[in-house]
Amino acid sequence: MKKEIIRKIIDLMTQAQELALKIGIPNILQPGLVKEMIIAQTLGHELIHSKRDSDARDPIDASIKYEYLSCYEGGSGQLDRMFKEPQQKREESLNRIRRNKKIYLAVFYKENPLKIKVIYEIEPEILAAETERQLDRSTNAISHVGFSEKWVKENGKIVYPSTDRELDI
Repeated sequence: MKKEIIRKIIDLMTQAQELALKIGIPNILQPGLVKEMIIAQTLGHELIHSKRDSDARDPIDASIKYEYLSCYEGGSGQLDRMFKEPQQKREESLNRIRRNKKIYLAVFYKENPLKIKVIYEIEPEILAAETERQLDRSTNAISHVGFSEKWVKENGKIVYPSTDRELDI
């Protein structure tokens, strides 16, 4: 039974990869990509699957870009490899935030990791200020900076609530 289920999963992933190739996505297993697809579809954005760009853009005006963070209930979204120093690298890191019109944190259910519980919208300058605060406190030249659901709730706004049950946040 277990081997049959594994075989079915592999077959479905093979089909998903074949579909992804038809729209220019070379690696469906790229970290975070499937969640970014779910968030983009939920918010009506167009996915950008390049690792070096924002996560999505406006379907009408491609110059309007969005960044996505995600976590499970009780977790925190994070930006990886943010530079504290040297200054040029720090500015490049902060530009990963500032190049976007909005930043979104999607919280996924622990028991159903492909289902969104809530999505928060955060202004890039607010997230950039918190990122700078965290970088200034860090003892490392390169850090991961995290944004808890509590912090995002206090500094952003809900743009997509789940209708399945009460939001217990």
